[in-house]
Amino acid sequence: MKTQNFTKLNSIISNFKNTNVLVIGDIILDEFIWGDVSRISPEAPVPVVWVKRESFMPGGASNVANNLRSLGARTYLAGVIGDDERGATLKGALEQKGIDTSGIMIDESRPTTLKTRIVAQHQQVVRIDKEKVDTLSDALISRIINCAKELIDKIDAVIIEDYGKGVITPKLLKYIVPLAKAHKKIISVDPKEERLKYYHGITLITPNNHEASKAVGFEIKDNATLKKAGEEMLKKFKCKIALITLGENGMAVFQKDKTMKHIPTVAQEVFDVSGAGDTVIACYTLALAAGANPVEAAHISNYAAGIVVGKVGIAIVTPDELINRIKREMGK
Repeated sequence: MKTQNFTKLNSIISNFKNTNVLVIGDIILDEFIWGDVSRISPEAPVPVVWVKRESFMPGGASNVANNLRSLGARTYLAGVIGDDERGATLKGALEQKGIDTSGIMIDESRPTTLKTRIVAQHQQVVRIDKEKVDTLSDALISRIINCAKELIDKIDAVIIEDYGKGVITPKLLKYIVPLAKAHKKIISVDPKEERLKYYHGITLITPNNHEASKAVGFEIKDNATLKKAGEEMLKKFKCKIALITLGENGMAVFQKDKTMKHIPTVAQEVFDVSGAGDTVIACYTLALAAGANPVEAAHISNYAAGIVVGKVGIAIVTPDELINRIKREMGK
């Protein structure tokens, strides 16, 4: 990004606080158990972790909402939690951050989804998932749809976060996507391949390299296949933008009738990639809503991702952190 564009990027980030975004998707509570390893268990060839502390953070769709709120957006979240202590803990934490939780429904038939990560010496040792992934009842789906209908005139964008935990269903998508399109709202999707056909005509789709390969039916292994995959995704889903995230190789932006734009990573140290995709879709969508073009939005979200992967655990970024990182990278 040329240094003379810093003023524009700064203006976009400053406008984040004037945006309103609805996140719909699978709500997850992320638990971290932090400790040290000094020996191997005599019972099995596994490390013994001496636990020093525990922490909880919003995960899944709630991490996207947390990123949006941290960046300054007015944020609404719709999804389900269980009728349990974990759900109450998560909802309370989100409300303390200023996220509107009126769209969070309680499903008494399932637990709140919990992902427990055990981390020793900054390295994740194991992850334990507690969840029920059955499809939501029609009654709960209808309540989420009604929530979207009530909010649609207030928001600038809808982010659909599908983690395969049962919230994002064909019935939900058949209503939400046309609703947002009819009201000319930005629609961003972090997809699961089994529901890709329901996303035709959206604004933005953000698969990683592996997900994009599965979506187009061939492996992305070099620049030529990457370019072909991006073009195929634009045609297949009739979306305005396909953003393929490439891990340590950055990201690639595709728009109809425009040349692929590859943006190298700006991460200097990578401690933990957990939640980096959530940061990317949150920041990219927010940048579009705040007046960025697709390439400017990619640069901003790339800087944001570079910040969060340098932190341990599910992390967020603030506007000040983002502006300061861009300043440093541009030598301002």
